[in-house]
Amino acid sequence: MERVTTRTRVRQRPDADYDVRRLTIDREMSRNALRQMLTEEAEREGWELHRLRRYRDGRREVWMRRRIIRVRATWESYPE
Repeated sequence: MERVTTRTRVRQRPDADYDVRRLTIDREMSRNALRQMLTEEAEREGWELHRLRRYRDGRREVWMRRRIIRVRATWESYPE
């Protein structure tokens, strides 16, 4: 099983940043095994399926994304 992973950050909307992960999966991996792997990634690490492409030679390319949540301070400043 070949798994090539690349990760990038993408801004798809002005108010949202996404962490995008691209996987290339060999044709030897069964459909059920792929489904189970993607389900585990979604439940454990918060990824969602963005795009799935299957080529004629049987390999699959999967794009997963998760939203980057920025933490902002809720106070102005401490009194001195």
